[in-house]
Amino acid sequence: MADEPINAIMERGSDMLCNCRREDIFIGATVDIVLKKDQPTGKLTRGVVSRVLTRKGYHPRGIKVMLTDGSVGRVQQFPQGMAGL
Repeated sequence: MADEPINAIMERGSDMLCNCRREDIFIGATVDIVLKKDQPTGKLTRGVVSRVLTRKGYHPRGIKVMLTDGSVGRVQQFPQGMAGL
């Protein structure tokens, strides 16, 4: 998690958020992920982050998360206007 307060992250705007930086992914965020089985097609699954699984601060293919429904995948994008709680 980022040391920066959630409100400050949200004030930067979703265009400033990066799916590759762990500091920009937080529990409760709405994100679009690609599941392992959907990598060949690129099909996205939308959900709310329940756990951040990637330990490193940066991953070039996206930070791996678990959604509230148990789905696991890499964050591809933040839906327009839905990056926050």
